[in-house]
Amino acid sequence: MSLPLSGSQTVGPYFAIGLSPLCSEEVASGAQGETVVVEGHLLDGNCAPVPDGFLEIWQADGNGQYISGKPARSTGEAVGFGRIKTGPDGGFRFTTIKPGAVPYDADRLQAPHLVVLVYMRGLLRNLVTRLYFPDEPANLTDPILQLVPAERRSTLIAQTGGKPGTLHWDIVMREQESNAKPETVFFAW
Repeated sequence: MSLPLSGSQTVGPYFAIGLSPLCSEEVASGAQGETVVVEGHLLDGNCAPVPDGFLEIWQADGNGQYISGKPARSTGEAVGFGRIKTGPDGGFRFTTIKPGAVPYDADRLQAPHLVVLVYMRGLLRNLVTRLYFPDEPANLTDPILQLVPAERRSTLIAQTGGKPGTLHWDIVMREQESNAKPETVFFAW
């Protein structure tokens, strides 16, 4: 006997209900290193704000070490993980530390970056992207960033914000001719 497959269901829009206690504006609370504020917007294919999405951020600490096996925020050290809701204007803002370079293989390092998972209405599963830091010399040799066509790399590199210590980075779901912003690069997971 064979059963027919069920149709797929998209994610959301229910994030505000179940995630409120899990979301925080601090990704690496109590960590050693350069504090950075990241702000931006999650925008759909029409460059309209996505008010009911959330981002999940994973990162290494300031020394390039991923932290595992420690309860979040109980040790006073970097936790390297955070969930951030988007606001009514699709905006997000979080504070973290700039991570150190992490190994790619035995001979190469990856440039400091954040791994960002995007959840929003209309998706069957989350999307994965990266945020790289501006004016970072290691961006020129990062093995993952080098896989991205040169003309698209700017979608992964945050821009210096108007305030010291603040970076701006928008996540654009899809590029259309009417959009002023190119689609953010997403990676297969």
